[in-house]
Amino acid sequence: MADNRIPKREEIAEEYTWDLRDMFPSDEAWNAEYEALKEMPARVAAFRGRLGESAETLLEFFRLQDEIRVRLHPLHTYASCSSDSDTSNGFYQDMVGKANATYVAVASAGAFATPEIMALDEDRLNLFYVAQPELETYRRSIYQIRRRKAHILSGEGEALLAAAEEMAETPDRIGSIFRNADIRFDEATDGEGKSHQLTNGTFVPLLESTDRALRRSAFEKYYERMGSFRNTVAATLNGEFKQRLFFSRARKYPDTLTAALDNTEVPVEVYLNLIEAVHGNLDKMHRYVTLRKRLLGVDELHMYDVYTPLVAGATRKIGIDEAKATVIEALGVMGKDYTDLLREGFEHRWLDVYENEGKRGGAYSTGGARPHPYVLLNHKDTLDSMFTLAHEMGHALHSWHSTHYQPVNTSGYVIFVAEVASTCNEVLLVRHLLNKTTDPTERAYLINHFLDSFKSTVYRQTMFAEFELMMGRMAESGETLTAQALCDKYLALNRQYFGPDMVSDEEISLEWTRIPHFFYNYYVFQYATGFSAAVALANRILTEGESAVADYKKFLSGGSSTDPISLLKIAGVDMSTPEPVNAALALFGELLDEMEKLV
Repeated sequence: MADNRIPKREEIAEEYTWDLRDMFPSDEAWNAEYEALKEMPARVAAFRGRLGESAETLLEFFRLQDEIRVRLHPLHTYASCSSDSDTSNGFYQDMVGKANATYVAVASAGAFATPEIMALDEDRLNLFYVAQPELETYRRSIYQIRRRKAHILSGEGEALLAAAEEMAETPDRIGSIFRNADIRFDEATDGEGKSHQLTNGTFVPLLESTDRALRRSAFEKYYERMGSFRNTVAATLNGEFKQRLFFSRARKYPDTLTAALDNTEVPVEVYLNLIEAVHGNLDKMHRYVTLRKRLLGVDELHMYDVYTPLVAGATRKIGIDEAKATVIEALGVMGKDYTDLLREGFEHRWLDVYENEGKRGGAYSTGGARPHPYVLLNHKDTLDSMFTLAHEMGHALHSWHSTHYQPVNTSGYVIFVAEVASTCNEVLLVRHLLNKTTDPTERAYLINHFLDSFKSTVYRQTMFAEFELMMGRMAESGETLTAQALCDKYLALNRQYFGPDMVSDEEISLEWTRIPHFFYNYYVFQYATGFSAAVALANRILTEGESAVADYKKFLSGGSSTDPISLLKIAGVDMSTPEPVNAALALFGELLDEMEKLV
């Protein structure tokens, strides 16, 4: 029997699970709404060929789109949260499929809208705004459609692409079920011969152990098992990049990266500048690796030594209640309105806290906020878990502000800004904890945590982004993403980023098999850009106070009312230049200097 058995879902106390009844009181109520929404495709299709007939008709169409968004979000969120609570539950898997199919049916029925809005004469459209002033609410949405004129197909073409979207989600769905429901690992063994259950959820916590034998065992057992499925995962990733290539070419983009970033109005140069800036600061990452090797006192530093804390005390238990209280205290600088929202989320079960058998790994916030956001955690009573709580509540409150202060059509924010609020919370938390102590040991382990955040969020996520770009370019040049090719490229990249003092074990060449973000269409780079922006914003909040907080809340409340670069400028940071990334990594160097002196 393994130690620390993962409980079944029904064994988790209700107070630590999310209350999905705020969306639907029962599965039956969800199904009633699912049935009711079957009329939506016909209601949408009734506008075909009519969007240019009058300002009133165009306004009526956009109001219907708002209704659809407001009703589809809880339909999908309830289904996905139920499924993620236990990914082996076929009933909820079917519910997710129904929700996705509903979305696709509505999208397919409305495929005519984009080319019709695109075809509107500019003068006629301007007359519409005069004739029906309420259309001003949708000016941004109309602009978003018309700005991509070169990439929009005919009505029939758009309908075909909309219908293909459901099929295009297959690689991601297969990968998720494989990682979270089907894969099973042999138990890891510690230095005393005791067994520990190894899952996707326990893997990183086991690598944080001070027991090196346990770390090595978990590392080797995990990748031994993942390696046996390397060809399956590679084929799934190959399918992912083939569908990206299909859509990018169908829409006449030069490559998959440009297609992905154009959706969120992020210049490709931002992605490439990030990689270049990080390459220019790899010396600091290599210094960090050298320091880790020295502090751990090992002859060879291996990849299973990357997560374990460097300073005694970092492994003390931090229960969920202490974590909540500390996060509220740390974010007090944001004002009472912000901390009151945190308390509401904590007290009214927005969170699903602990791991259970079959539960999706990792952590996330659902994004939308109708009636409120939901947050999935796999809390492990560690310092890292407390930072994850702060991170995900940053997402949640960003969603809450955008939903409450923007009209429906601009209430969602794009992924480029998605990681800013979450990471800003983390930076404020670590700065708060550092300000509370002068004890060298405690200060050292907090700085170590901050350094690890830089390492994992800026350096590591940029490495992922570079690898994802490599995969995209392979697909674009006609290469097949084979397991061997991916292993070779990943291992070489790992050696480049971690430097000569790290032993890049052969097993790490398989790390790409466990990263779900490679199915998210050039998402990961935004962790690094978001962290860099967050460092700048947190510094401004702490040094300038109320005026900076006011600007920051304008950003939180901005949704997609303008492009993401402009939104961040409102908050006080310019991501169109590499300066924020270089400044963040300069701070990494300063913290490294202090850490070297403390230890």
